[in-house]
Amino acid sequence: MKLTLFPAALVASAVFCLPGAAAAADLTEIYHRALRSDPQLREAEAIRSATREAHPQALGALLPQLSASGGYVHDDSSGVSPFFTTDGLVPATTSTKSNASTWSVQLRQTVFRWDQFATLRQADAQTAQAEIDFRAAQQSVILRTAQAYFNVLAARDTLDAADAAREAIVRQLEQAEKRFEVGLIAITDVEEARAAADQATATVIASKRSLATSRDQLRELTGDSFDELARPGDDMPLITPDPASEEQWVKAALDQNLSLSSARIGADIAHEAISVARGGHLPTLDIVARQSGAQTSSNTTFFDPTAGAILFPSDSSNRDKQIGLQLTVPIYSGGTTNSHVREAVYRHRAARERLERAARATERGTRDAYLGVISEISRVTALKQSLASSRIALTATEAGYEVGTRTAVDVLLARQRLFDAQTAYARSRYDYVLNVLTLEQQAGTLDESRLTRVNSWLGQTVSVK
Repeated sequence: MKLTLFPAALVASAVFCLPGAAAAADLTEIYHRALRSDPQLREAEAIRSATREAHPQALGALLPQLSASGGYVHDDSSGVSPFFTTDGLVPATTSTKSNASTWSVQLRQTVFRWDQFATLRQADAQTAQAEIDFRAAQQSVILRTAQAYFNVLAARDTLDAADAAREAIVRQLEQAEKRFEVGLIAITDVEEARAAADQATATVIASKRSLATSRDQLRELTGDSFDELARPGDDMPLITPDPASEEQWVKAALDQNLSLSSARIGADIAHEAISVARGGHLPTLDIVARQSGAQTSSNTTFFDPTAGAILFPSDSSNRDKQIGLQLTVPIYSGGTTNSHVREAVYRHRAARERLERAARATERGTRDAYLGVISEISRVTALKQSLASSRIALTATEAGYEVGTRTAVDVLLARQRLFDAQTAYARSRYDYVLNVLTLEQQAGTLDESRLTRVNSWLGQTVSVK
């Protein structure tokens, strides 16, 4: 039994995981697909990993620096030079061949370098900022997944409503043509119905395109296509924010919003950059230990017709060891250091303004999301009632049309109002969910558990092909 079931399960799993495979899914499943496939999240993860390297790089500058060097030189030269013999000074041909090798090892340890210590503090802040930015990217995936998911469902609902409206209008056109043939209505009623049918067909075409575009956007996020998605049932709860206080949500957002937290750390990093730049005015002190050696060997040959060849060999070698403190005091750098300091001051000023802008945007976004949740609860309720009223109104208008008290235009307008009510009601429920998730994101508390709660509201499955 195990031998039979295991390969089948393995094949099923492989088929399910193939890119582009069509399958039914709910919001949580779509989110997990996005976690594995979303390029924006993978980019954020790579940026976080790269930024983490700032700390070991800054720390490495404070640790001992060991370097070694060596060299080898071969020299072969010849020429004519005077040479003293018993016959006096005579010209002699000289030939010199020499080999020289050198080596050195140097160890340098920082004792005091203000810029390096400040850079290390700055690197720690950059690492912390990278972690927060990655968490913000994870929250962004949750919200973007929900937006793409519900956009597909909204497009499907719009297409369903458009299809139903077109079918009803086409039936009305057929009835109008038959009534015109027997002289019960004027030709204008037929033309009105035909124009409405053409408009309904155009609406269906546009709705199909919108659905296809929404599906492509979801596939762009997850790497997969889906034929069926779970959507909210009629019993989806409309829960007010907890706590039910706009100011408490704003306070939580100002304390916990990830984008705002990143901006705060960014201002700290910019402030630390001023300290790094000012380090260029301060002296540096290093311990330097160095050992070097050199070895040279040469052979010089003198040759003249009378004395013959005379060889003068020469060999030498030496070693040198040094250890000491090296103090460097900057005196003047052409104004470069002062310019770096001014630049850092301006960048810190810009970072503080970005922080203020982020704080204001966070407060505005939080208030808007909170009011969005509250208003969407009322709007969903009102649109649900509007939908029921539109259905009743259409039925009454159609009945009036049958007995001659209403015109074809009245029926078409009533049907259009029903179509608008259907699409608005469906969209309002999705907007409510998105406002709930947006409020959580603004407050910095959006995570998978919040998405799982929303997913529990999805009790129906609908085709989105």
